Amino acid sequence: MAASHLTLKDIAREAGVSVATLDRVMHGRAGVREDTARRVRETIDRFGFRPSAAAAELARGQSSKFAFIMPEGSNVFMQAIAANVGDMSGWLSARRVSVETIKADVFNPAALANALDSMAGRYDGIAVVALDHQSVRAAIDDLVAGGTYVVTLVSDVPGSRRHHYVGIDNVAAGRTAGSLIGRFVRTPAGKVGIVAGSQSLRDHAERIFGFNQVMSLEYPHLAVLNPVEGGDQDDVNENLMARLLSDHPDLIGVYNVGAGAQGVAKAIVDAGREASVVFIAHDLIPVTRRALLRGVMDAVIVQDPGHEARSAIRVLMSLARNEPILAEQEKIRIGIVMRDNLP
Repeated sequence: MAASHLTLKDIAREAGVSVATLDRVMHGRAGVREDTARRVRETIDRFGFRPSAAAAELARGQSSKFAFIMPEGSNVFMQAIAANVGDMSGWLSARRVSVETIKADVFNPAALANALDSMAGRYDGIAVVALDHQSVRAAIDDLVAGGTYVVTLVSDVPGSRRHHYVGIDNVAAGRTAGSLIGRFVRTPAGKVGIVAGSQSLRDHAERIFGFNQVMSLEYPHLAVLNPVEGGDQDDVNENLMARLLSDHPDLIGVYNVGAGAQGVAKAIVDAGREASVVFIAHDLIPVTRRALLRGVMDAVIVQDPGHEARSAIRVLMSLARNEPILAEQEKIRIGIVMRDNLP
């Protein structure tokens, strides 16, 4: 079913509700059970439904041009976001919207700031996986001052003038990881490692903060080691993890904060420590799925890359059209996947 031709009746039928119920949910009115409202919102999100948006755009003769600044490299989760943006091309064309995906070194503040600076006046809106650094904040502020709408994606820069953040609550995600390790470990004492991409990335820093918060308050008998940074690279993470295992024979858990889980998993397997090290990571991708099935990894904290791609585009479109942003629709939720509930 083409998203550009959907009607209220189509969405109501897909959600299994009446048009009246659909209307109540869309306008935030009471009288709808929470499970029904959730199903309706999920259907609206799945189809990217915006009633009469295409007709309104065509009537105004208005077009918008957006850019997504995504990380360089082989981060599968980020590639999934970019792929979902590409899959929306037909839906976007019907609304006179074009989106360009641009790769940048998001771990390098100067490179990312330069990429942002180069976009001044070229796009109506930009979604960026951002590094929380003063040069990046300044570049975002300059874009906003020049009339460009800026949305941060996955990793936020809250001190900037960006218009909206699309992503999970990363402090809560870190707390979730801490609770999982604390509950899963099988010994009364030991050490826990943290492998991050970069603590300059806001999402990584916030996850580490939440993780340490839970570990210190609820599991003080477990010693958390200082984070090590591998730039989300599998080979670097493998070496870092091998060193952690060698230097700390009493290591009983590890939290991989970003990408590069394959390297961490390989080091654990090579050391024969699958049964004695609790391993928690992010994002359900082929690598983490295999690690779960083989018992190398205990749980994966997930977020929906399709939802994030659609949400970033919807938010940019709402900003460009001066329309309200539906906060509940754009909320990105945290999930936990283990071998027992693999989708």
